[in-house]
Amino acid sequence: MKLTEKIAQSKSTLFSIEILPPLKGKSIQSIYDSIDPLMEFKPAFVDVTYHREEYVYKKREGGYLEKVSIRKRPGTVGICAAIMNKYNVDAVPHIICGGFTKEETENALIDLQFLGIDNVLALRGDSIKTEAAFVPEPGGHNYALDLVQQINDMNKGKYMDEEMKDAEPTNFCMGIAGYPEKHFEAPNMYSDLKYLKAKVDAGAEYIVTQMFFDNKKYFEFVKSCRDGGINVPIIPGLKMITQKRQLNALPKIFHIDMPIDLYKEIEKCKDDAQVKEVGINWAIQQSKELIKNNVPCMHFYTMGTSETTRRVASAVF
Repeated sequence: MKLTEKIAQSKSTLFSIEILPPLKGKSIQSIYDSIDPLMEFKPAFVDVTYHREEYVYKKREGGYLEKVSIRKRPGTVGICAAIMNKYNVDAVPHIICGGFTKEETENALIDLQFLGIDNVLALRGDSIKTEAAFVPEPGGHNYALDLVQQINDMNKGKYMDEEMKDAEPTNFCMGIAGYPEKHFEAPNMYSDLKYLKAKVDAGAEYIVTQMFFDNKKYFEFVKSCRDGGINVPIIPGLKMITQKRQLNALPKIFHIDMPIDLYKEIEKCKDDAQVKEVGINWAIQQSKELIKNNVPCMHFYTMGTSETTRRVASAVF
């Protein structure tokens, strides 16, 4: 079922989670272990992230170095199928530009359609750690907007092979990412919102935000979107802080601000056990305020664990 239909039909704020695929060589049981404790809250959907390839240099005979591509967390399509089969819940795979040609993207989307997957989250994806900026795959997309346009074309029955006649259209509900504190590569919020609207105009039907710890940032972002003619559902994404080192790590990795009050509370903690309690309580207060303001869905970045999400959900749902 399309997420926009679920949102339209629901009379209250929905609950959803995002999970990481297991590392290569690990079983899917770790996924089940993280989802099982959260099923009592009836998630509207489960996002499954996709991590693009990384490159390592391996020393070969003769002393030369060979650049080798590796994927540490493969299997997103299979994981989505397994989740839908086991839990009868909609799984939403991340579709990224990085590492894929347009043809590979088309083939992946065809596979998803065959599996009965109705929703996808279209993202550009991050640059490879060894590259200073994002570099598209030869024959691939440079921007999420291009990816959205390709999916929208397929929804209209337009495939890459222009000679195809009477092609069956896909029926994907597309989500995209939004950044309440601006994407770090955007020169300003005006520019960021301009391209966000372009993706909505190209067919994106809902937005899931980057994590934030100050609800004011989210409310201001939503108002700016509405003022700019972006009227699709905007789902807030939350993460719970569980370790003191995240005070500096999260702003550095995700380019977000850490509220002073939260920073001071965590600074006073003697160990990570106390940090976790502060993080959970902060997320509970965030969630209560967001739900009070009728957000369409609360989306939690579980990062492979369920305990903190379960405690927050128990307090607000």
